[in-house]
Amino acid sequence: PYNNSPILIVGKNFGCGSSREHAPWALLDFGIRCVISPSFADIFYNNCFKNGILPIILDEKKIEELVQYSERKENIEINLTEQEIIFGNKRIRFEIDPFKKQCLLNGLDDIALSLEKLEKISSFENKLKKNKPWLN
Repeated sequence: PYNNSPILIVGKNFGCGSSREHAPWALLDFGIRCVISPSFADIFYNNCFKNGILPIILDEKKIEELVQYSERKENIEINLTEQEIIFGNKRIRFEIDPFKKQCLLNGLDDIALSLEKLEKISSFENKLKKNKPWLN
């Protein structure tokens, strides 16, 4: 029943030792879109956002409540807009950096964020060519 679950509930310091983007890529390959943990390794946590995975930090009591609910094999829903985990008739709020939230909601990775500034980049490049032609 868990084979197609997009949510992974894990223990402390998840992603420790995963200093490259391969760990989030592997999770994406398995269809994981959200990882819930009491804590994450810093690099792994940031790489999740860069790859469209929502890492949620919750205290261990709330995680245990989710684990117990998951044993019933019923759906757990994540509402990123409202920053809530919904299961049965319960809701758990979670915190997320507003900028990272907007990036996830809008599907923006580092490249997409750079492309949003394409006009400014082109303007800079044109000024650079004009003022320092030896760099061309």
